[in-house]
Amino acid sequence: MSNSREKFTFKVTVIGDGAVGKTSLIRKFTKGNFQEQYIQTIGAQFSKFIEEIEGDRCKLFFWDIAGQDTFHFLRPAFYKASVAAIIVFSLEENDFGKESFNHVTNWQNEITKFCGDIPILLFGNKVDLVDEEKLDDSSILKLVEEKTMLGYYRTSAKTGQGVHKAFQKIINDLYSKFKTVSV
Repeated sequence: MSNSREKFTFKVTVIGDGAVGKTSLIRKFTKGNFQEQYIQTIGAQFSKFIEEIEGDRCKLFFWDIAGQDTFHFLRPAFYKASVAAIIVFSLEENDFGKESFNHVTNWQNEITKFCGDIPILLFGNKVDLVDEEKLDDSSILKLVEEKTMLGYYRTSAKTGQGVHKAFQKIINDLYSKFKTVSV
């Protein structure tokens, strides 16, 4: 039994185009598994995750927001009280992948409009479907720098590559930021 103090609760919104793997990434991180078949998120769903850092218990709620345009009118309500965001796009080398990357700026503008200047992390998902050695991250890294995002990670919800490290980045950043505020 831990004598940790439950001191921090964080709402992290996970956004991006439909079918980029938002739900799968959250599932891989919080439950350790992967579901092959695609199930569209309707509106939003959330997953709870507890992390202990330096004796403090951090409760995280990952809000998985539907990326399809049919749900755009619901998103502002779901963004409320978010302290960070993860934008996901697909690394697939096809029209879908390119389009999902081209929409990253729109997603950032939308979350910033409703949540202000919160930390945003960018995940390039489905790295298992591409030849990593041929990937050129220069335009991605340029966007991360221009938009002053927290960072960029290549991830695969299927294999787990980069998932733990990427989610830990946002968790540790939030803990560091809010620990200094609460002291």
